[in-house]
Amino acid sequence: MTSEWGTDAVDLDAYLTRIGQPRRPPSEEALKDLVRAHVQAIPFENVDVVLQQHQGISLDVVSAKLVGRRRGGYCYEQSGLFAAVLERLGYTVHRLAARVQPRRPGPFTHMTLVVEVDGRMFHADVGFGAGILAPMPLVDGQETDQAGWPHRLTEHDGWWTLEKGDEDLLDFRLDGMHPIDYEVYHHYTSTHPKSPFTGRLVIMTLEPGVSRKLLGRELTVEKPDGTSETSTVAPEELDATLKDFGIELTPDELDRLKAVY
Repeated sequence: MTSEWGTDAVDLDAYLTRIGQPRRPPSEEALKDLVRAHVQAIPFENVDVVLQQHQGISLDVVSAKLVGRRRGGYCYEQSGLFAAVLERLGYTVHRLAARVQPRRPGPFTHMTLVVEVDGRMFHADVGFGAGILAPMPLVDGQETDQAGWPHRLTEHDGWWTLEKGDEDLLDFRLDGMHPIDYEVYHHYTSTHPKSPFTGRLVIMTLEPGVSRKLLGRELTVEKPDGTSETSTVAPEELDATLKDFGIELTPDELDRLKAVY
């Protein structure tokens, strides 16, 4: 699958330096460390979509952005990069498509991953809005703590559902995808007026006990006990706020973002 996915485009050593992890042979513990380090180092963000300057989701472009710069990305970038890294390290990776908020239903456009290691399968979704901090065993009904918020996977007739409390977050099957599938999904997600990513900033980070989200101008900090604080980020505060999220823009990008903010 290397030729199809172009995994050689990833500078593995540069990526591991970016997330602060050593090169280790595949194991469940190593996978846990990689997922956690990736999510905490690389923010979920859609700045390029808002600026209408997204250069696509090929691995060379994604690597230059997420590894070469202090930038993040959304699911196709995050999970595409992570899948390539895992394969380069010797893991077996299944690239899948998921339906977001299936009770609504949302679009079947999210890129998610299932990883095989140590004879087990794990749902490892580094690109779900910085909501997942630990890989989840693909076991019906098993609950996994995600930074203080319990999540659960359930299975019915071949469909797996990711649940948080009484909310269904994702539905997916173990049906493999091809790069062109994600190119189509990315085109919709980055250009369609009904996409949740085209009309406003969506930036998220997660660490144990704290979830931070900047949606448009509204910054919300949430904790697992249900408490939250919300504030408004003024245009003159945008640069500092983005840097606090781990995102550094060029002066031109910042000026253009302020103009549409």
